[in-house]
Amino acid sequence: QVQLVESGGGLVQAGGSLTLSCAASGITSEYYAIGWFRQAPGKEREGVSCISSSDDITYNTDSVKGRFTISRDDAKNTVYLHMSSLKPEDTGVYYCAAETTGWAGFNESEYEYWGQGTQVTVSS
Repeated sequence: QVQLVESGGGLVQAGGSLTLSCAASGITSEYYAIGWFRQAPGKEREGVSCISSSDDITYNTDSVKGRFTISRDDAKNTVYLHMSSLKPEDTGVYYCAAETTGWAGFNESEYEYWGQGTQVTVSS
């Protein structure tokens, strides 16, 4: 059974930093890409950052470029999202998702597995 468990969310002041973790278990394919998505209150879910299975492709949405960094530690089956210079508009529930073809970008329909989400709140 595949499980994705996000952690690391919380309340932080604007300008602060948080690192989210996405721990994966039960994925039998060694080639899986991870995407981070977020959903703010009253808004649709949007892609934030994603990383390919081989770690050679990463992509951040424009609003977080230069502030967020995605990385993975395959020995720990964990993907991290380091967020710095946080803004109130970064507030939302952050989800990680996995797909087993190696790359899906922000195409939500291609992601097979989703975590339950972790809340990030940035106060002004």
